[in-house]
Order: sequence, then C-alpha cells, then structure tokens
Amino acid sequence: MERKNAWKSCDEAKLAQVNALCTDYIKFISDCKTERECVEESIRLAEAAGYKNLNDCIEAGTPLKAGDKVYANNMGKTIALFVVGTEPMEKGMHILGAHIDSPRIDVKQNPLYQDEDFALLDTHYYGGIKKYQWVALPLALHGVVAKKDGTVVNVVIGEDPSDPVLGISDLLIHLSGDQMAKTLSKAIEGEKLNLTVGSRPVMNAADDCKEPVKELILSMLKEKYDIEEEDFLSSELEIVPAGPARDYGLDRSMIMGYGHDDRVCSYTSLAAMLKVENPVHTSCCLLVDKEEVGSNGATGMHSRFFENIVAELIALTNASYSDLILRRCLKNSKMLSSDVSAAFDPNYPEVNERKNSAFCGRGFTFNKYTGARGKSGCNDANAEYIAYLRKVMDDAGVFFQTSELGKVDQGGGGTIAYILANLNMEVIDCGVPVLNMHAPWEVVSKIDVYETCRGYEAFLRAEK
Repeated sequence: MERKNAWKSCDEAKLAQVNALCTDYIKFISDCKTERECVEESIRLAEAAGYKNLNDCIEAGTPLKAGDKVYANNMGKTIALFVVGTEPMEKGMHILGAHIDSPRIDVKQNPLYQDEDFALLDTHYYGGIKKYQWVALPLALHGVVAKKDGTVVNVVIGEDPSDPVLGISDLLIHLSGDQMAKTLSKAIEGEKLNLTVGSRPVMNAADDCKEPVKELILSMLKEKYDIEEEDFLSSELEIVPAGPARDYGLDRSMIMGYGHDDRVCSYTSLAAMLKVENPVHTSCCLLVDKEEVGSNGATGMHSRFFENIVAELIALTNASYSDLILRRCLKNSKMLSSDVSAAFDPNYPEVNERKNSAFCGRGFTFNKYTGARGKSGCNDANAEYIAYLRKVMDDAGVFFQTSELGKVDQGGGGTIAYILANLNMEVIDCGVPVLNMHAPWEVVSKIDVYETCRGYEAFLRAEK
C-alpha cells in the first residue's frame, strides 16, 4: 500500500512549523559532531526545560514524584532523560532510544609523524564507511585530550570560518591506473587514511632536527592547547567533515549534513521528550554511544548503565524498591528504537523492493525487522505492537510508512532494538529515511524530520 506524500498536507502554518524545527535541528547537527558534544548540548537543553541531574537526587536522597524531570549522564557519551509518570514504574515506561555516534575516522593513540615534508596523523576508521568517500574533502578535528593533571582540553579545528581545514590526499587521476582497476573497497586502504596537518618546518630549526615540520605542529599544539605529544595517548580525537549542515535542493525541502545517522533521530527524540509534561507512563529518552561498532563498552547499549539508572529511578519513586519491580518495569515497557532507515534512491532502484521501501517525504518509517538476508541478528516486532502503534499514529494524524532495509539478499543492518528486546519489552525500529547513509554528507527530508518528532511525541503521550 502506497503511503501519501506528507508535503501535500502542508499549509502555511504547518510549513512554518516544519522550517522552525528543522532550523533548530540544523544548528544541533552542525554544532554536535561527536558524542560528547551531543551529550553536552542535550544537558543544556534539558536543564533549560527544567530537568535536574539524577545523581544529585540520588546523593541527596530526594524522592521523585509524578511530573518530575531528571537526566543521567554516563561518562559524557550517553544520556538518559526521564519524566516520571502518574502510573507506578512497574507498569512500564515509554522509551525512545537512539544512538549519537556516527561513522567517522578516529586519530590513533600514537598518531603524529613526519613523512618527507608533511606532518600527518595516523588514523583508524570507526563504523561502516566507504573509505574512498573520505579523501580529498575538507575535514575537521573534534574531541578531547585528557592530561595527567586531570584537566580535559576540548579541541575543535576546522569549523570556524577563520580556521584551517585538514584533509586526506587522493591519488591524481593521471597516475591512478592501478588504483582505478581495484574494487571500491580496495581502492583506498585503511592505513592510507592519513590526515595531513602541516608542511612548514619550524623556524630556525637546528641542523640536526630530523622532523622540523612535526616540531612546528607540536609547538602550535603546545601554544594553543598546552598539550604535549605524549598527551595523544589519552585523547579521543575524531575526524569529521568540516562545515555546517545546509538546506538541500532548490526548494529547500531537504537537509544535507554529517551524522544524520543517527542524530536526526536523537534530536527528534530529545525534542519530543522536552515537550512532554505529566505523562501517564514514565517517559524516557535514551541516547547512547557505540552503536556503529556493536554497542559494546561502558557507553554502548550492552552496558548495564540503563538498567542501573532505572533501578535508581525506581528507588526514588517507590519506597519499597525490589529487583522484581525493576524486572516488571522493563518487561512492561514499550520502546521505539529511534534509528534511521534507507531511503529509496531513484539512482539505485535495483537494491530495493518498492512496495517495502521508505521514501523521502512520506513521513517517518517503521521497520518491523532489520537484520541481514534471513533476518539474521534482527529484532522482529510483534504484530500486536505494530497495531497499537498504528492506532497511536493515526489518532495523532502522523504521517508514517513501513519499510525494510533493501532486497532480501542485498545486504542488511542492525540497531540497538534487539538489546532492549532482550529485556522482554516490546521494541520496533522507526525513524527518518536517509539518502547517502554513512557517507560524509547524508540527506533527509524536512517533512520526515517533522513527522518523526510528532510521532515520537504521540508515543510518549500515549496512555496505554
């Protein structure tokens, strides 16, 4: 069944709402290109909306009641926000779960070196990327350097118009005969994704100075950030496309930006959450790290952070906390795994089956299952849960569609959905269709961003 184009529902008032939301989103995605930046901005927005730090409540033993708003920050890379509902926690929560990490290139721990008259940083790519897309682009450096004295230095180079940009070189077409004969996956090797950061030697270098270009870079880092070469050992520096997200298309109907996967669903989840007051079921917005590399580690979805923080929340809302209440709360919860899906691309129609594809401009999309080929590794949502969500969306007048991730034998992918489903709650993937997914610059439709936010809000407000 073909779904209607959501743009056709727009009058001047609705169009103004779409543009207002997307203007805010463009600023968010332009300013927040790392997990830490996303968490910092989420905390700023949450506190402005009246949220309190849950750790402060825990330390003070402050009881929480219906309508209270709290957030929990996990190592600066994961954040959970809650609005306490009128129903007891053991009746379950309504959860929006998205990830705030995106495919990128990371700087190694011993990265800086000189080769001939260039200073370069050695790198290791993060997540599923097409390596050839990342060469000959203006790139920026974001992240932190932690020093032994406990200070943490924030680094952002390449975003301000006055900043220099960095880059990874590519082979000139005149000499690339052998390269062009390789498959796309082999044309650019991972160990050749070296970031060029300079080419000028330090002034008045001694005759025995073996790496004068590297020495100049180190002196500049020392002057601006007060960091030494050894401080790279305790750094987290990410290489991302330089520049802001922008309107895309002559009609400005789309947005081109880095990291739509999955910050477009993170932002719409957060925006929906900040609108919710006094829900029936406790509302939760969970923004996590490491999805692009398997959701492992202390800040990934496999971490016990979420269960632990829900246990703390129950303890502050229920004088008779028990592990059984926690288990009931998780079992009775409903979740939208807020993650993007592949949008149908008319340039590459052969990889999709049209009847079960997501299209830009037709609202946000539900993926009953993801996985690969024979649904390997998927979460497959129950028919009853989908029927429930259809009613929630139709009652709220939200434009939505359904899809799968390409033809059956074409490929596939996964999200954090199965991890929460392992806790025995109802979970389904749903989010914004994306063109160019995992490329340095991805594309989404503004109307889909708007309908996604409305859909998430309707879900959080649902009374059952």
